[in-house]
Amino acid sequence: MATVIVDGNEIEIGDQARLNGIQVARLAGVEIPHYCWHPGLSVVASCRMCLVETGRRDPKTGQIQMTGKLSPACQTPATDGTVFVTNSPNVKNAREMVEEDLLLRHPVDCPICDKAGECSLQDYHFQHGRAERRADIKPFTSRRQVLGDSVTLFVDRCVMCTRCVRFCREIVGTGELMIANRGAHEEIAVFPGFPLENPLAGNVVDLCPVGALGDVDFLYSQRAWFMDSNSHVCAGCSTGCSIRVDENQDRIYRLKPRENPHINQWWMCDEGRYGWKHVHDPARIAFPRRQDGASRQDVDWSQLPAELDRALRKAGRLAAVLSPFLTVEEAYLLAQYVRGIDPQALLVLGPTPVTGEDVTFPHGFRIHAEKCPNRRGVMQVVAGVAGEVISWEDLLAQHLSTGDIRGVWVTAGNPSPWIDDTVAAQFEGLQTLVVQDLFESGLTARANYVLPAAAWVEREGSFVNFADRLQSFRWAIRAPAGVKVEGPLWWQLTGRQGLYQARQVLDDVARAIVYFSAACGPVPEQGIDLKINQLAGVGQT
Repeated sequence: MATVIVDGNEIEIGDQARLNGIQVARLAGVEIPHYCWHPGLSVVASCRMCLVETGRRDPKTGQIQMTGKLSPACQTPATDGTVFVTNSPNVKNAREMVEEDLLLRHPVDCPICDKAGECSLQDYHFQHGRAERRADIKPFTSRRQVLGDSVTLFVDRCVMCTRCVRFCREIVGTGELMIANRGAHEEIAVFPGFPLENPLAGNVVDLCPVGALGDVDFLYSQRAWFMDSNSHVCAGCSTGCSIRVDENQDRIYRLKPRENPHINQWWMCDEGRYGWKHVHDPARIAFPRRQDGASRQDVDWSQLPAELDRALRKAGRLAAVLSPFLTVEEAYLLAQYVRGIDPQALLVLGPTPVTGEDVTFPHGFRIHAEKCPNRRGVMQVVAGVAGEVISWEDLLAQHLSTGDIRGVWVTAGNPSPWIDDTVAAQFEGLQTLVVQDLFESGLTARANYVLPAAAWVEREGSFVNFADRLQSFRWAIRAPAGVKVEGPLWWQLTGRQGLYQARQVLDDVARAIVYFSAACGPVPEQGIDLKINQLAGVGQT
């Protein structure tokens, strides 16, 4: 077993581990400061902030021989017998010098900088900088350069870590960014005629350790210390990126990727990053209503569940359209509810939005054409409960036209227009039509009951991505007044007592449907791979 010594403590890293000094120090509970190093990018060792003393222990005699000079921890491999010293006077002095040098030219404009409160330069100055400034504070300028539609560069704040340049070359493969000029005049710039407009451009703002790169959409909108950060899953496509939702008083201000080596590594696409604006759209359906022809009447939630239940029980043969924007738990509850009224009720996989083709980048990150978060999970719920999967197209072509179906509950939740009047007209003549959606459509105009749907950040539950990986999450913001989230509504309709418990429902799903059996128990933050359960057969119970 390979052993590395960090500040006198022996750390076992395994014979196959490929770690550098920064990574192995973390295993020992020591954080080595750094600017240019990032685990997803190539190593350049340019910032020199991670300098440490290194050496080796002789495996036979146990004697330690130090190299006598400081080495960048990011570029020093941790192998059996490697010794790292991270807290010696020489190391501390080197860090002070690096910090002092950076601050000689860095504008002290923290009060107006978006990065304040989460800036590595700020943190490292207080942790590793000199107690007093030896140079005069000079008036600063805040030169800005537009790099693209979503990213702006504050030139004077840059510490030349080159993370953004390496990201565009290595992860995206487009290489729009470069280093212009030399020496003290170096600057980040775009190649003429090639603005920073690749599909992953927003990641350079996350990578920037200081406030040099600013997100145009987020700029000057909120301070970092006012926001709460909530773990969630992106609903922009079937990749299902792990993300953080930064919000203040139930209003979203930005989305950022959350590290998950099984799905999105450290990245997310701009489509998902900026695709949350519909959550706060004033045009959202905000209150439930009852409709009878041209008559529209708002209904109080206290009486509505019982009224819906009576209407569906009188309707006769039922069908439920389970949207791929629902969580696994919500889909299961609705399926259980309608099957409890009509044991032969049709369970339909809702329409799956597909736009363009999948886009794959050099390091494997993929943007999927399937623009919904949980088709896989909902499909398996439908198959597990009903034994077969009826598609949206099958419902329209085969079942509605016969007249056998008399009551339909349609769930939607697609932020984009998803149904036209021609298709909506096929739902006319039903005795009871319940439509649950974010926005008005030709289908809501024909419904007997229109219910407001919750947005994805207002839900609690689980999504299953294209690779059969299940991730669970809690709601990030509360739904607007007047919106009852689907899970609690169907929890009530199925006769369950107390408050909605998504974890309890997932346990029921895992026991009832073999595909989800691995989810019986706590779900790790990085999710659970359900792929192995497909060997047991889809839909078996």
